[in-house]
Amino acid sequence: MSGSNERINYLPGKKRYIYQRDDIFSFSMDAILLAKFATVPKEVGKIIDLCAGNGAIPLMVSLRTNSPIHAVEIQAELCKLGEKSIQYNSLENQISYIHKNILELSNEVDWGTYDLVTCNPPYFPMNASDRHNVNEKLLYARHEIACTLEDVIRISSKLVKQTGRVAIVHRPERLVEIITLLYKWKLEPKRIQFTHPRRDREANMVFVEAVRNGKVGLKTLPPITVFGEGNEFTREFKSYYES
Repeated sequence: MSGSNERINYLPGKKRYIYQRDDIFSFSMDAILLAKFATVPKEVGKIIDLCAGNGAIPLMVSLRTNSPIHAVEIQAELCKLGEKSIQYNSLENQISYIHKNILELSNEVDWGTYDLVTCNPPYFPMNASDRHNVNEKLLYARHEIACTLEDVIRISSKLVKQTGRVAIVHRPERLVEIITLLYKWKLEPKRIQFTHPRRDREANMVFVEAVRNGKVGLKTLPPITVFGEGNEFTREFKSYYES
Protein backbone atom coordinates (compact mmCIF):
# COMPACT_ATOMS: atom_id res chain seq x y z
CA MET A 1 0.00 0.00 0.00
CA SER A 2 2.83 2.39 0.79
CA GLY A 3 3.89 3.19 -2.74
CA SER A 4 1.71 1.22 -5.16
CA ASN A 5 -0.83 3.99 -5.68
CA GLU A 6 1.50 6.96 -5.37
CA ARG A 7 1.65 9.53 -8.10
CA ILE A 8 3.57 12.73 -8.63
CA ASN A 9 1.85 15.86 -9.90
CA TYR A 10 2.73 19.43 -10.71
CA LEU A 11 1.48 22.10 -8.35
CA PRO A 12 -0.13 25.11 -10.09
CA GLY A 13 2.51 27.10 -11.92
CA LYS A 14 4.48 23.91 -12.62
CA LYS A 15 7.48 24.99 -10.54
CA ARG A 16 6.96 22.45 -7.77
CA TYR A 17 6.13 18.73 -7.81
CA ILE A 18 4.07 16.99 -5.14
CA TYR A 19 3.66 13.32 -4.25
CA GLN A 20 0.09 12.13 -3.62
CA ARG A 21 -1.83 8.93 -2.97
CA ASP A 22 -5.31 8.02 -4.17
CA ASP A 23 -6.50 6.85 -0.75
CA ILE A 24 -5.36 9.96 1.14
CA PHE A 25 -6.66 13.52 0.99
CA SER A 26 -4.84 15.30 -1.83
CA PHE A 27 -3.91 18.98 -1.96
CA SER A 28 -6.81 21.33 -2.60
CA MET A 29 -7.39 24.72 -4.17
CA ASP A 30 -7.81 26.07 -0.62
CA ALA A 31 -4.17 25.29 0.18
CA ILE A 32 -2.82 26.86 -3.00
CA LEU A 33 -4.82 30.04 -2.51
CA LEU A 34 -3.76 30.31 1.14
CA ALA A 35 -0.10 30.04 0.08
CA LYS A 36 -0.71 32.96 -2.29
CA PHE A 37 -2.79 35.01 0.19
CA ALA A 38 -0.44 34.91 3.19
CA THR A 39 2.04 37.72 3.79
CA VAL A 40 5.39 35.94 3.58
CA PRO A 41 8.76 37.10 4.96
CA LYS A 42 11.03 37.40 1.94
CA GLU A 43 14.53 36.62 3.16
CA VAL A 44 14.86 36.59 6.95
CA GLY A 45 12.14 34.94 9.02
CA LYS A 46 10.59 31.66 10.11
CA ILE A 47 7.39 30.01 8.89
CA ILE A 48 5.35 27.10 10.24
CA ASP A 49 2.41 25.36 8.57
CA LEU A 50 -0.03 23.47 10.80
CA CYS A 51 -2.15 20.53 9.56
CA ALA A 52 0.27 20.43 6.64
CA GLY A 53 -1.02 17.31 4.87
CA ASN A 54 1.30 16.31 2.04
CA GLY A 55 2.94 19.73 1.98
CA ALA A 56 1.22 21.83 -0.69
CA ILE A 57 1.39 25.06 1.33
CA PRO A 58 5.09 24.79 2.31
CA LEU A 59 6.00 23.82 -1.26
CA MET A 60 4.13 26.79 -2.74
CA VAL A 61 5.30 29.24 -0.07
CA SER A 62 8.91 28.22 -0.78
CA LEU A 63 8.54 29.89 -4.17
CA ARG A 64 8.07 33.24 -2.39
CA THR A 65 10.75 33.15 0.28
CA ASN A 66 14.09 31.74 1.37
CA SER A 67 12.91 31.49 5.00
CA PRO A 68 12.96 28.08 6.73
CA ILE A 69 9.57 26.36 6.89
CA HIS A 70 8.32 23.76 9.38
CA ALA A 71 5.39 21.53 8.39
CA VAL A 72 3.39 19.87 11.19
CA GLU A 73 1.23 16.86 10.32
CA ILE A 74 -0.38 14.12 12.43
CA GLN A 75 -0.70 11.41 9.75
CA ALA A 76 2.50 9.43 9.11
CA GLU A 77 1.57 8.61 5.50
CA LEU A 78 1.16 12.28 4.65
CA CYS A 79 4.47 13.13 6.32
CA LYS A 80 6.21 10.50 4.17
CA LEU A 81 4.65 11.92 1.01
CA GLY A 82 5.62 15.44 2.04
CA GLU A 83 9.21 14.39 2.73
CA LYS A 84 9.44 12.70 -0.68
CA SER A 85 8.21 15.92 -2.31
CA ILE A 86 10.77 17.95 -0.39
CA GLN A 87 13.56 15.69 -1.61
CA TYR A 88 12.27 15.61 -5.20
CA ASN A 89 12.20 19.43 -5.28
CA SER A 90 15.64 19.66 -3.56
CA LEU A 91 14.21 21.68 -0.66
CA GLU A 92 15.75 19.70 2.23
CA ASN A 93 17.58 22.81 3.44
CA GLN A 94 14.38 24.87 3.62
CA ILE A 95 11.41 22.64 4.54
CA SER A 96 11.25 20.05 7.33
CA TYR A 97 8.39 17.92 8.67
CA ILE A 98 7.31 17.44 12.27
CA HIS A 99 5.17 14.30 12.67
CA LYS A 100 2.90 15.24 15.58
CA ASN A 101 -0.56 16.33 16.59
CA ILE A 102 -0.39 20.09 17.00
CA LEU A 103 -1.74 19.61 20.54
CA GLU A 104 1.39 17.65 21.44
CA LEU A 105 4.01 20.07 20.16
CA SER A 106 6.74 20.87 22.67
CA ASN A 107 10.43 21.46 22.03
CA GLU A 108 10.21 20.53 18.33
CA VAL A 109 9.15 24.14 17.67
CA ASP A 110 10.43 27.54 18.77
CA TRP A 111 7.45 29.04 20.55
CA GLY A 112 6.78 32.73 20.04
CA THR A 113 9.35 33.18 17.28
CA TYR A 114 7.60 32.53 13.95
CA ASP A 115 6.99 35.38 11.52
CA LEU A 116 4.15 33.49 9.84
CA VAL A 117 1.86 30.63 10.84
CA THR A 118 -0.35 29.15 8.12
CA CYS A 119 -3.10 26.58 8.46
CA ASN A 120 -5.68 24.91 6.25
CA PRO A 121 -7.47 23.12 9.10
CA PRO A 122 -10.27 20.55 9.15
CA TYR A 123 -13.47 22.49 8.43
CA PHE A 124 -16.21 20.46 10.08
CA PRO A 125 -17.04 19.62 13.71
CA MET A 126 -17.15 15.87 14.32
CA ASN A 127 -20.51 14.09 14.61
CA ALA A 128 -20.98 10.42 15.42
CA SER A 129 -22.69 9.80 12.08
CA ASP A 130 -19.64 11.08 10.19
CA ARG A 131 -17.62 7.97 11.03
CA HIS A 132 -19.80 5.65 8.98
CA ASN A 133 -18.55 4.51 5.56
CA VAL A 134 -15.81 7.14 5.40
CA ASN A 135 -12.07 6.68 4.94
CA GLU A 136 -10.48 7.35 8.34
CA LYS A 137 -7.61 9.24 6.71
CA LEU A 138 -10.08 11.59 5.01
CA LEU A 139 -11.90 12.12 8.30
CA TYR A 140 -8.75 13.56 9.85
CA ALA A 141 -8.39 16.00 6.96
CA ARG A 142 -12.02 17.16 6.93
CA HIS A 143 -13.29 16.89 10.51
CA GLU A 144 -12.12 18.22 13.87
CA ILE A 145 -10.94 14.90 15.27
CA ALA A 146 -7.35 15.70 16.24
CA CYS A 147 -7.86 19.43 16.88
CA THR A 148 -10.61 22.04 16.89
CA LEU A 149 -10.71 25.49 15.32
CA GLU A 150 -9.93 27.01 18.70
CA ASP A 151 -6.97 24.66 19.12
CA VAL A 152 -5.57 25.87 15.78
CA ILE A 153 -5.95 29.55 16.69
CA ARG A 154 -4.70 29.12 20.27
CA ILE A 155 -1.57 27.26 19.19
CA SER A 156 -0.97 29.65 16.29
CA SER A 157 -1.06 32.55 18.76
CA LYS A 158 1.57 30.85 20.92
CA LEU A 159 3.82 30.07 17.95
CA VAL A 160 3.82 33.48 16.30
CA LYS A 161 6.05 36.29 17.52
CA GLN A 162 4.80 39.75 18.51
CA THR A 163 3.52 41.45 15.33
CA GLY A 164 3.92 38.15 13.47
CA ARG A 165 1.10 36.94 11.23
CA VAL A 166 -1.34 34.03 11.27
CA ALA A 167 -3.11 33.15 8.01
CA ILE A 168 -5.90 30.57 7.74
CA VAL A 169 -8.51 29.44 5.22
CA HIS A 170 -11.92 28.22 6.32
CA ARG A 171 -15.62 28.12 5.54
CA PRO A 172 -17.42 31.51 5.48
CA GLU A 173 -20.22 30.22 7.73
CA ARG A 174 -17.68 29.99 10.55
CA LEU A 175 -16.27 33.49 10.08
CA VAL A 176 -17.92 34.95 13.20
CA GLU A 177 -16.44 32.11 15.25
CA ILE A 178 -13.03 32.68 13.66
CA ILE A 179 -13.02 36.41 14.43
CA THR A 180 -14.20 35.80 18.00
CA LEU A 181 -11.43 33.27 18.61
CA LEU A 182 -8.77 35.48 17.04
CA TYR A 183 -9.65 38.27 19.47
CA LYS A 184 -9.70 35.82 22.38
CA TRP A 185 -6.12 34.79 21.60
CA LYS A 186 -4.79 38.32 20.98
CA LEU A 187 -4.70 38.11 17.19
CA GLU A 188 -5.97 41.24 15.42
CA PRO A 189 -7.64 40.53 12.04
CA LYS A 190 -5.91 42.63 9.38
CA ARG A 191 -6.80 41.15 5.95
CA ILE A 192 -9.78 39.16 4.70
CA GLN A 193 -10.71 37.79 1.28
CA PHE A 194 -13.64 35.71 0.03
CA THR A 195 -13.60 33.21 -2.81
CA HIS A 196 -16.76 32.48 -4.80
CA PRO A 197 -17.20 29.45 -7.09
CA ARG A 198 -19.16 31.69 -9.53
CA ARG A 199 -20.17 35.32 -9.63
CA ASP A 200 -23.77 34.55 -8.65
CA ARG A 201 -22.90 32.09 -5.86
CA GLU A 202 -22.20 32.62 -2.19
CA ALA A 203 -18.59 32.48 -1.08
CA ASN A 204 -17.33 29.00 -0.22
CA MET A 205 -13.90 29.99 1.13
CA VAL A 206 -12.67 32.79 3.35
CA PHE A 207 -9.04 33.72 3.97
CA VAL A 208 -8.17 35.62 7.13
CA GLU A 209 -4.81 37.01 8.21
CA ALA A 210 -4.26 38.35 11.71
CA VAL A 211 -1.35 39.98 13.53
CA ARG A 212 -0.33 39.10 17.09
CA ASN A 213 -1.19 42.16 19.22
CA GLY A 214 -1.64 44.18 16.04
CA LYS A 215 -3.30 47.57 15.73
CA VAL A 216 -6.98 47.84 14.82
CA GLY A 217 -7.68 48.01 11.09
CA LEU A 218 -9.11 45.39 8.75
CA LYS A 219 -8.67 45.43 4.95
CA THR A 220 -11.18 43.56 2.77
CA LEU A 221 -9.49 42.41 -0.42
CA PRO A 222 -11.37 42.11 -3.74
CA PRO A 223 -13.22 38.78 -3.96
CA ILE A 224 -11.93 35.92 -6.10
CA THR A 225 -14.29 34.25 -8.60
CA VAL A 226 -13.14 30.81 -9.74
CA PHE A 227 -15.38 29.72 -12.61
CA GLY A 228 -16.88 31.60 -15.52
CA GLU A 229 -18.88 29.93 -18.28
CA GLY A 230 -19.15 26.17 -17.97
CA ASN A 231 -16.37 24.68 -15.91
CA GLU A 232 -13.64 26.96 -17.19
CA PHE A 233 -11.62 29.13 -14.81
CA THR A 234 -12.16 32.85 -15.22
CA ARG A 235 -9.25 34.53 -16.98
CA GLU A 236 -8.36 36.48 -13.82
CA PHE A 237 -8.43 33.41 -11.62
CA LYS A 238 -6.44 31.25 -14.05
CA SER A 239 -3.73 33.91 -14.22
CA TYR A 240 -3.60 34.24 -10.42
CA TYR A 241 -3.84 30.53 -9.59
CA GLU A 242 -1.29 29.32 -12.11
CA SER A 243 1.20 32.19 -11.77
